[in-house]
Amino acid sequence: MTGPSFSFGNQMTGSATAKPAAAQSSAGPTGDLIKETTTREFMKDVIETSRTVPVLVDFWADWCGPCKQLTPVLEQAITKAKGAVRLVKMNIDKYPEIAGQLGVRSIPAVFAFKDGQPVDGFMGALPASEVQAFIDRLAGPGAPSDAEAMIEEGGLALAEGDLEGAAQLFGAAMQMEPENIGGYLGLAEVLLAAKQFEQAREVLTRLPAGKENDPRVAGIKARLDLEEQAAKLGDATELEARLVKDANDHAARFDLALIANARGQKEEAVDFLIEIVRRKRDWNEDAARKQLVQFFEAWGPKDEMTLYGRRRLSSVLFS
Repeated sequence: MTGPSFSFGNQMTGSATAKPAAAQSSAGPTGDLIKETTTREFMKDVIETSRTVPVLVDFWADWCGPCKQLTPVLEQAITKAKGAVRLVKMNIDKYPEIAGQLGVRSIPAVFAFKDGQPVDGFMGALPASEVQAFIDRLAGPGAPSDAEAMIEEGGLALAEGDLEGAAQLFGAAMQMEPENIGGYLGLAEVLLAAKQFEQAREVLTRLPAGKENDPRVAGIKARLDLEEQAAKLGDATELEARLVKDANDHAARFDLALIANARGQKEEAVDFLIEIVRRKRDWNEDAARKQLVQFFEAWGPKDEMTLYGRRRLSSVLFS
């Protein structure tokens, strides 16, 4: 069975015409994450904004050396937070009133606002690790970026069989957050489901540097190998007829295991291979056991059928 043919060029190059809903629900574009404010704009930029997202206020001045050290560290950490926290900078030489009201006596001074109130802060140019930890605490757990929201939405679309919608979401996530491996993996899953194996492999060649050894990548590659193997096999009815004639036709039983896996019949696939191991453990240079291991890699270590297969394999090998 072959899947529908899709053209995923738009999703991979950034020319999609419609912006997914997840992107429209974010804290705003990157330009809104970091801004300068004035005394007049402080209420809107800090107090009102902090009712929906935490806001850091960085009090600084041109003559302040430590401020110049802290500013790039703060901006990098805020950018990394991807909208979970915003940064507002205030030059105390131009606008001293707010700093005076808050009792700022030295700079750099950073105040964190939530729900319209200052809730935390620090003085001085802290190391990058401490600044990052401060912002992580402020952001709190589970604050997803726009790209992560798209990836989650894309997974739901894929589960519902909406391959085109899932591809758009995963492609948009790749464009928005190129270092996030989830978009690449999701798009590869879509292409795999559409039986577009060559295109799926091409997506995996574009992974961010250093992500090639992620266990999820190995799982998708193993599934691609299995799907491509199954696509080359003969008719299942013919293979079953061969087994009826000869119960030791291990080649037929092996191919039936691959077909069963391609159809999502994991337990049946395991049982076919276990039967080969039980009857002739070293058949075709231990091919049945090796194929089981590949199944386990493709399904993942926590999959119910992986656990089932490992139990059955152990009972045969060590009985």
